[in-house]
Amino acid sequence: MKNSAFLFCALAAMLACSNPKKANTPQTAVEKHGRLSVSGASLVDRQGKPVALRGVSLGWHSWWPRFYSKETVSWLVSDWNVTLIRAAIGVEPDGAYLSNPTHALRCLTTVVDAAVERGIYVIVDWHAHYIHTEEARAFFELVATKYKGVPNVIYEIFNEPWDDDMPWSEVKAYSEAVIQAIRAVDGSNVILVGSPHWDQDVHVAADDPIAGYGNLMYTLHFYAGSHKQWLRDRADYALQKGLPLFVSECAGMESSGDAAIDPDEWSRYVQWMQQRNLSWAAWSVSDKDETCSMVQSPASPAGGWKDEDLKEWGKIVRQALR
Repeated sequence: MKNSAFLFCALAAMLACSNPKKANTPQTAVEKHGRLSVSGASLVDRQGKPVALRGVSLGWHSWWPRFYSKETVSWLVSDWNVTLIRAAIGVEPDGAYLSNPTHALRCLTTVVDAAVERGIYVIVDWHAHYIHTEEARAFFELVATKYKGVPNVIYEIFNEPWDDDMPWSEVKAYSEAVIQAIRAVDGSNVILVGSPHWDQDVHVAADDPIAGYGNLMYTLHFYAGSHKQWLRDRADYALQKGLPLFVSECAGMESSGDAAIDPDEWSRYVQWMQQRNLSWAAWSVSDKDETCSMVQSPASPAGGWKDEDLKEWGKIVRQALR
């Protein structure tokens, strides 16, 4: 009996050692948190505990498709420690979704599938500046059908309403139509709703939120060089009224995406988001000749970056995430 007990223990030890991946690999973000939902003004995990996702947004798929790759996503997970990636599916420009949906969907599915494989959350971003209700409904019906039941997916139904004359009532009506289309297929995954003036009128949405649907959040976008304390005050007003906020796009320079980075104001925003447990995605993984693009040049690899491959903004974001 003693020999049998010894043999059993030895075999158990051998089996444990023969599967080091299972024993040593840390949980992915999705393994840890599962399907997300909204409780009050908070994003919560499957256990009802508040959770804040942090990551980056890829640049427009129509201009920087080389970053819409499994390799880029894997590098951002392993080296930058992202728990969130945003796929910015451009809508209006030449070569974007309205004129080339096949290319757009190919880029999107590559990123979503890679995010699922690596166990992180992924925002499907309808990166539009104007309203295209029927096209958006069809797009999200297609995406929701393909990824129904996949907890990684978050839907962002309107990137940034640009038109100064576009009131919340118009954005709200559009949003309700697209939400209805998604909920007819996917009844639970989180949906992100935009607001007028580049997703900064969250105080207006807070006074008249969308009713009748659960698991909705409202996007706040900021560029720290342009948007100072007044926008944080506006967001705090919305939060105090119970409006759930999600920072799906942010950066440290002026709203043009160019000019100098304001490190002090960026630090204030990072601290502010941390204190309020807000999720955020920094803009953008691209190689455009502008301050907010994180990669140096088209000659840089699409992942596996060394310090010399990253611009100042890329280094700042990487450090914040790590």
